[in-house]
Amino acid sequence: MRGAVLHGPKDLRFEERETPAIIKPTDAILRISATCVCGSDLWPYRGIQKITQPTPMGHEYCGIVDEVGSAVRTVKPGQFVIGSFFASDNTCPHCHAGYQTSCRQREFVTTAQAPVLRVPLADGTLVATPEVPPDDLVPSLLTLSDVMGTGWFAADAAGVKPGSTVAVVGDGAVGLLGVLSAKQMGAERIIAMSRHDTRQKLAKEFGATDIVTERGDDGVARIKELTKGIGADSVLECVGTQESMMQAIQSTRPGGGIGYVGVPHGVELDGEQLFFSHVHLHGGPAPVRRYLPELIKLVLEEKINPGKVFDLVLPLAQVAEGYRAMDERRAIKALLRP
Repeated sequence: MRGAVLHGPKDLRFEERETPAIIKPTDAILRISATCVCGSDLWPYRGIQKITQPTPMGHEYCGIVDEVGSAVRTVKPGQFVIGSFFASDNTCPHCHAGYQTSCRQREFVTTAQAPVLRVPLADGTLVATPEVPPDDLVPSLLTLSDVMGTGWFAADAAGVKPGSTVAVVGDGAVGLLGVLSAKQMGAERIIAMSRHDTRQKLAKEFGATDIVTERGDDGVARIKELTKGIGADSVLECVGTQESMMQAIQSTRPGGGIGYVGVPHGVELDGEQLFFSHVHLHGGPAPVRRYLPELIKLVLEEKINPGKVFDLVLPLAQVAEGYRAMDERRAIKALLRP
């Protein structure tokens, strides 16, 4: 088969790769219905996160089960399934606590930008829909594999509650779906930080009540102004830079919460500043497996439509253009169809 392989900075190729097969009895093989390019894929694509060899890409996926190993019990061939970017057994103490991305047997799923995917620990990783969904729901179901689940975790980790004021740092797909998540959780005021017209429009569609275009200290000052000097009850940090983390901490009221889900690059925290800020700080790789059943239900009942973040749809063979479009901010998120 052919799939996406990153050879170096800005050098993404669609080339021959070995077709996956069952290796362990706990594996499943999927025929991919849809995959996509993630904002975190841009870190290695831009050369910020180093790679040492040609690297197959992709960690967001949904599709039809083609084959299962002899030990798999909860999914079967022919079912439509969605899985997390981390495979988990869903039985270890960390999984039982709701942190499947810290599973003691976790494996990173990294080869999903291809027509066929091997998913380890299938019983603990994959969740099947009641029946094969209509094609128009596939984009929204795909987001549950990562970006929607990550936005939801950011809101959950930040302690978003009905009637609360929320600020979202970052206007990529995760930030925008953080807005949608906060709205779904009952936030009364949602401040989206964005400088881009198309992203501002989608943020408002998802539930943002205010748009802040300023960044850094100016962005903090604007949020304080909007909240009468208090700060937000909850802040979702969806970027992963030093500036975005500082902006999140300084925009949060004492006793408020920060859910940080942007993969950190060069982030360093001042212990004394954090101590006196009196904020709750919680984040990490989103345990999307915890939320999959609930989010699948919301999508199938058409209560949420997170698939709107896909503003570019390409055949999988044009995956390199998907990376370029997102790198150049011509697209929020690129959907890929085999």
